[in-house]
Amino acid sequence: MAPWKRTLSSEDPLRIVLFGQNASALTPEIKRHGNLQVVESEPEVIVCYGGDGTLLNAELKWPLLPKVPILNSSRGHRCIPHPPQQVIEGLSQRKLVANLYTKLECALYRSGQEKPEVSLTALNEFTVHMKRINSAVRFQLWLNDDPYENALEILGDGFVVCTPFGSTAYFNKVTRGIFTSGIGIAFKHTSEHTNHMVLPDTVETRIRITRGPATLAYDSSLDYFTLRGGDTLHLFKHRHAATILTCGPVKRLEEPF
Repeated sequence: MAPWKRTLSSEDPLRIVLFGQNASALTPEIKRHGNLQVVESEPEVIVCYGGDGTLLNAELKWPLLPKVPILNSSRGHRCIPHPPQQVIEGLSQRKLVANLYTKLECALYRSGQEKPEVSLTALNEFTVHMKRINSAVRFQLWLNDDPYENALEILGDGFVVCTPFGSTAYFNKVTRGIFTSGIGIAFKHTSEHTNHMVLPDTVETRIRITRGPATLAYDSSLDYFTLRGGDTLHLFKHRHAATILTCGPVKRLEEPF
């Protein structure tokens, strides 16, 4: 699937998929606009109705299409809080603003393998955590092939690698901070002297598990991967950004859309 390139000024009906547990409630409002069309396949825009998890799930399912995240949750920080009618009116009039957000890619190499078992993408984060509550995970990391702290083995609960978009989530809970550009790595209760770093998004990171077991998770995906000693993660900026349509420009990461 190619990245979305259509301009919002087109007069042809915009093909929309509604996504979310109660998203069908928006159908009557969308049908009021002749230039919007609800479809079940080959959409051009995904209208998400729910919370942050709904948006992340939509990005996993339709990674190259723009999302319109309308709030229908008490905890939706990354969703538009305006009334649905107002948001849909803006979409119909092609007045929504396109915002691009960096995504991450993670290739998982099993011990001794030259080709990745799987390659994953995330809008928020990749997180690794010890699989057994009473057994810490150990790991080493390299930044652009340069060993961090002379390939120091770090011992702890795990780590988070995230985008600026995701820095308001798990990264913030570990560090009590956010960042607006680059790639962040937060260490979760580790032996390391610092708890995080923020790197330019041109840096590629390799993290080798030296002792597991550990669990790899990403965004709101239901897929988990068990990591063992010798497994390596290769993390870097994904070639395509996520497109999110909002009612106006998004100025600060810590504020809702």
